[in-house]
Amino acid sequence: MTKPVPPWVTAVVVTWNRRELLLESLAAVTSQTRPPDTVIVVDNASTDGTADAVQAKFPAVRLAALARNTGGAGGFAAGIELALGGMPDLIWLMDDDTVPEPDALAALLAVREQPRPGPPPVLLASRVVWTDGRAHPMNTPRVKPLATKAERAAAAAAGCVPIRSASFVSILVDAAQTRQRGLPQADYFLWNDDFEFTSRLIRGNVAWLCPASVVVHKTATFGSTNVDPGERFFYEVRNKVWMLRTSAPLNPVERALYGGSTLRRWVRTFAGSSDRRVLRAAFVKGMAAGLRSGPRRTEDVLSRAGRELPPASGTGT
Repeated sequence: MTKPVPPWVTAVVVTWNRRELLLESLAAVTSQTRPPDTVIVVDNASTDGTADAVQAKFPAVRLAALARNTGGAGGFAAGIELALGGMPDLIWLMDDDTVPEPDALAALLAVREQPRPGPPPVLLASRVVWTDGRAHPMNTPRVKPLATKAERAAAAAAGCVPIRSASFVSILVDAAQTRQRGLPQADYFLWNDDFEFTSRLIRGNVAWLCPASVVVHKTATFGSTNVDPGERFFYEVRNKVWMLRTSAPLNPVERALYGGSTLRRWVRTFAGSSDRRVLRAAFVKGMAAGLRSGPRRTEDVLSRAGRELPPASGTGT
């Protein structure tokens, strides 16, 4: 019997001005019990010496330097585009303040490689905790609201939970399906880019939360993104309107469900804000921008970012 070939895994880490956290993340990524075959860092025009530090301490990592900060959305779009050029089987995505436990990737792969009827999940998400071990509310995947009994049973048999979306904090995505469904919307800049991308990728496919795979998300504070966001609320509103206006990520029933949950979330955000005047201005501006136009094409956004991409290479670990 022919021995199966292990899948080729490319890790993509997006960073902006968090040099020390990035170096800690890369140390954890490259020392996995099953390390990724290639590691790509997308530097979103950092000004803190990030690029030099990566090249000095991790010379095998492929560094993609952007001349302009494109936010997390543009960074992941550029990183996934570069990763797909190397023809991997799987892409492991995470922020620069994500520190995976030593067997985080191995646990995701173990779940994916379990024999089961039908194709493997197109996306597997790690369990995300904060620095004190609590589940991080910022990165809790949305459990699939309309999952069938069979879908829940199949996931439970693998120790997992069926999900409908996830954040860019340690997700393992199928490269072929990603190529088919498209890159993240780079023009989102930040907020809801991961929601839109993962919902679009997962629609009609299988995706699971894998609790056995654990990563630490070292955010400055514990909490969700709706904790008094200030002027950044503009991106939440604009991008959510953009997303709910398009049919690719969600079906009509799901759009109604998530539209209702969005309104409740916004009410809670206003209720907990210490400066509702700022939020109100950001809300009005975001609604106007979301209704007036749609996002620019991702390729146009990236072409204006002044990408300096390294040539393809072999293993990056």
